[in-house]
Amino acid sequence: MPAGKPDGGLLVEQVNPIGADVHQPASIRDDSGHLDREYLKSVEAAIAVKDQQQILALAGNLHEADMGDLLEVLHDEDRVVLIQLLGDQFDFTALTEIDELVRMQLLEALPDQEIAEGIGELESDDAVYILEDLEKEEQDKILANLPNVDRVQIKRSLEYPEDTAGRLIQSDFIAVPAFWTVGQVIDHLRSSEGLPEKFYEIYIVDPAFHLLGAVSLDRVLTTKRSKKLSKIMEETRFSVLATQDQEDVARLFERYNLVSIAVTDDAERLVGIVTIDDIVDVIQEEAEEDMLALAGVGDEEISDNVLDIARSRIGWLVINVFTALFAASVISLFEQTISKMVALAVLMPVVASMGGNSGTQTMTVTVRAIATQELNRRNILRVLRRELFVGMLNGVGLGLLIGCIAGFWFYSLDIGLVIGSAVLINSICAGLFGLLVPLGLNRLGADPAIASSVFVTMITDVVGFFSFLFIASMWFNLPFL
Repeated sequence: MPAGKPDGGLLVEQVNPIGADVHQPASIRDDSGHLDREYLKSVEAAIAVKDQQQILALAGNLHEADMGDLLEVLHDEDRVVLIQLLGDQFDFTALTEIDELVRMQLLEALPDQEIAEGIGELESDDAVYILEDLEKEEQDKILANLPNVDRVQIKRSLEYPEDTAGRLIQSDFIAVPAFWTVGQVIDHLRSSEGLPEKFYEIYIVDPAFHLLGAVSLDRVLTTKRSKKLSKIMEETRFSVLATQDQEDVARLFERYNLVSIAVTDDAERLVGIVTIDDIVDVIQEEAEEDMLALAGVGDEEISDNVLDIARSRIGWLVINVFTALFAASVISLFEQTISKMVALAVLMPVVASMGGNSGTQTMTVTVRAIATQELNRRNILRVLRRELFVGMLNGVGLGLLIGCIAGFWFYSLDIGLVIGSAVLINSICAGLFGLLVPLGLNRLGADPAIASSVFVTMITDVVGFFSFLFIASMWFNLPFL
């Protein structure tokens, strides 16, 4: 009978080859999707006494994603011990599922020969992902322990620029000549060894390995054996250059619902394929980069240390100091105005905050539209008009709301009218510059995701403060400058 577990789960009793009892949770994750605490305690206890049989029972058959999560939560010294206890059962694909810092620490701690044996079993794209962040000398040491064919394939991929299709290439694919029949292809697939683990298409090439087209597996299986591939292949299949940016490749997958795509060199020779599993990772990475960049944060991992995180964030914060001082200098122009009416000092942050939030909304949508290439010369004027009208409508609504609140607060209709007018002006400005700033930065070659927020915030602060204080000084006939 299975034994009970304190949190209500079940323990499955197993017997290892030498007769010792080992216990493995029925599920390694709890209801929230995190690794189960009891499971983690069992793994840590087995690592502490270096119980290989228990480790094999607990973690020998984990999916690479689960193994990646397990490696990340373990202490630094326990990670290497776990890998060594697992031996041949450790799937190095798990290293593609962990933070860069953790992966680098493991690669430094493990022997080069052991790493070479592990990545030698992987698809070339996974091997490249693991090795690409190492120094070239370290890469060469590991690659020297690989068979010649694997070494050449991986080195070729590493030579392509970072963030290009060449780095994602899977060199295991099936390519056949156009004069083959469907029957020949099926017989070839059944008799050949070393085929890719998963494949979805057969690629058609000429004697010089130029890509001619492709045919999907379902088309092969539903066509008579006597039919030639040249009659059923799709000549206009999508392909990309190995030097093409991975973001452009991801966009093709998204637009045309692709499962895989052929990668060619400059001479249009087939050099590999990119599959949907890698593109999902690219899409996630690009989305994370944009999200972090909008907050002025660099390429930051959850496992990074304090100094690295502080260094990645300080740059734009320093720039923000000077933009904030510029906004403060606008306020200093109205020192006498503010000194005559304290209510203005109380309400100034409201105007700036509303403008900043409105600008951030427009900026975020614009940056995303630029990244997905939805915003272009044909629709920019229409989008600009739309954002101006949105800013105007929101400005009227927010101006009325804030004006009424301020009027009742300070028992002054005039105060309400002044702040309402300033909110309207700043909302229109936010819509305008929330669009124009990212577009301008993109035109200058800067990343709009990184730089836009600082400048949009500065503009809305300056316009908000100036419009509010200037209107107030005119309305109440107060001195300024």
